[in-house]
Amino acid sequence: MSGHDVTAAAWMRPEWPVPPSVGALMTTRAGGISAAPYDSLNLGDHVGDAPDAVAGNRARLVAVLRAEPVFLRQVHGTKVVHLRPEHTRSGMPVEADAALATEPGLACTVMVADCLPVLFASPDGRAVAAAHAGWRGLAAGVLDHTVAALCVAGGCEPADLLAWLGPCIGADSFEVGDDVRQVFRQAQAGAALRFRSGARAGKWWADLPGLARDRLAAAGVVKVGGGHWCTVEDRSRFFSFRRDGVTGRMAAAVWIADGRRR
Repeated sequence: MSGHDVTAAAWMRPEWPVPPSVGALMTTRAGGISAAPYDSLNLGDHVGDAPDAVAGNRARLVAVLRAEPVFLRQVHGTKVVHLRPEHTRSGMPVEADAALATEPGLACTVMVADCLPVLFASPDGRAVAAAHAGWRGLAAGVLDHTVAALCVAGGCEPADLLAWLGPCIGADSFEVGDDVRQVFRQAQAGAALRFRSGARAGKWWADLPGLARDRLAAAGVVKVGGGHWCTVEDRSRFFSFRRDGVTGRMAAAVWIADGRRR
């Protein structure tokens, strides 16, 4: 088994019925070269890790993918960027919280360490997308915007799309104030059911993947998998900003395979 195979074996592969032309994966914290507290596969270049270590970790990701990952400058917004080849050559990250691709070899990539990564594919594999959904972006509509843009690009309906929810902070770990609860109550119907009274006065336990599932359902997306892993609870496998403060970042990526790549 090669070094690349050993690295990839520690990562997650979505179990979803996409065409063979669609590739997807979610990294874990395993398989890299970063030192603590970024150990070991930190892909974030904005968290204080040694630049050489981040570059080495990203090189490992590129070696496993059959595509070029395009990293975004995520701002907890709703912008969706349609990736083009020039995005891999500019050297400057695009400010957006979601990306879609219709050309082979471009990997839609989002980084997370508690926020929810959501991967999408059209049923025929002609278009794919990835979205970064923290609570702010989710409430503002980042998934809605991604679904709408992907349906236009892929020539399909929301009910045809395939979606996968990656690891994020779980419903027993995400304690928020009443301000967050009120934002969701105003943003989407039935959101109050995704909050439980917290251990402290004025606090609530929020079900982030549940809120995302509800939002996707309202947008017409019914083929949704994943969303069963808590980044906070599984210290050995996942980075978690809520748990550790200073920590690394994982990546979720989806792409259309380029037959010329090996």
